[in-house]
Amino acid sequence: MNITVFCSAYSLDERYTAPAADFARLLGERGHTLVWGGSHAGLMGLLADGVKEAGGRLVGISVELLAHKAYEGADELVTAPDLAVRKAQLLERADAVVVLVGGLGTLDEVTEVLELKKHALHDKPVVFLDTEGFYAGLRTQLERMETEGFLPRPLDELVVFATTPAEAFAALDRLGR
Repeated sequence: MNITVFCSAYSLDERYTAPAADFARLLGERGHTLVWGGSHAGLMGLLADGVKEAGGRLVGISVELLAHKAYEGADELVTAPDLAVRKAQLLERADAVVVLVGGLGTLDEVTEVLELKKHALHDKPVVFLDTEGFYAGLRTQLERMETEGFLPRPLDELVVFATTPAEAFAALDRLGR
């Protein structure tokens, strides 16, 4: 399975890196392919290293703007001309999407994926690995959107929140991917 992962390109505290490393190990051990932003920096690099070490395959989708941070050990590395094309390619290559902790870029990527899913333009599973309750505020906002009628589909059809890497993979298994 090709699992597109959105996450931070910054170096983070161990409370975020340890679960990401565990997720990477599980991804690789299960023989999946990591499709990610193609960077060696921060959490992205840690994720790629872990997947590669555990025997998984790496498909990086970098962008010209960040080509200097491209991961050199990827099995395949594509350089998109801009962020919009990169996002489209990350989703196109995905069988499922997993969201680890991240900043504005991660939020931009996943909100577009959810918007497209809301309109039935794809039906790929989207799972947040909600480490340390990082996405609690976003989850609350999404629940409010659902309650107040801003979502045409039930929230649980759009996204699943998991608190551990094992729960994230259990959700992917349950969703048939």
